[in-house]
Amino acid sequence: MSAQPEHPADSRVHSIPHTINAIGDALTGEQRARFYGEVLAAEEGDVPGVMRRWWCTAMLHSARGAETSRANATAGRNLVSVEDLLEQVERQAG
Repeated sequence: MSAQPEHPADSRVHSIPHTINAIGDALTGEQRARFYGEVLAAEEGDVPGVMRRWWCTAMLHSARGAETSRANATAGRNLVSVEDLLEQVERQAG
């Protein structure tokens, strides 16, 4: 007898908390340095915008297969048309 999960593994990207430390931890070394530099240099009212922009970057980079996807796009491999992508999204939502 084997232990099988009742439900398939969750393929969704888990949200990164909207904190400076969580965003910094989710970025690569070079990105992290640029992020902290921008946050530390930002005026008080600009900090939320800097955090929001880098949070989006961190979320995109944390998606499963993101690195492979970017490499494929750069090399022109396994490209999907916008129409095909929309069709896939509609099938998954349906």
